[in-house]
Amino acid sequence: MKSISLSLLMVLVLVAAPFALAKATPEYTEFGHQITVAPGQKTGDLTCIACSIHVRGEVAGDVTAIAGNIVLEEGASVAGDVTALGGMVRVASGTKIAGDLTALGGKVSRDPGAQIAGDVTALVGPIWLALIFGLPLVLVAGVIALIVWLVQKRRPPAQTYARAA
Repeated sequence: MKSISLSLLMVLVLVAAPFALAKATPEYTEFGHQITVAPGQKTGDLTCIACSIHVRGEVAGDVTAIAGNIVLEEGASVAGDVTALGGMVRVASGTKIAGDLTALGGKVSRDPGAQIAGDVTALVGPIWLALIFGLPLVLVAGVIALIVWLVQKRRPPAQTYARAA
């Protein structure tokens, strides 16, 4: 009897554990579809690739857009960092950001009434994207070309045989 009740307790703990550890704020990741957080709505991390993020509610994590814009409207609150890669960030008056604000390859439009606790960094222009992503690709391509050249150099030349006429 004792082993059955212990087994039932173990099953109950295993079944209930994921629900107890689940976050109260959902996280969103979108590809090509806009993310909108309405006033009064609470979310976790927001990640958007090739789309834009519009926040008027509360975000309990980071906001990240790759090849898209981030718009934080009046009353928006972000507990983490705000990062746009290849897009602009617009921060309205009354917005609160607890972390850093970064725009790489885009600009930051910040109202003086916005509160940002961390650093604000804007590397404007596509040259930054080319340096950050293009330079490592060129270096990797150079290493591959060097390896191919060295392998071909070590190979003995192919022997040609004359055909009898």
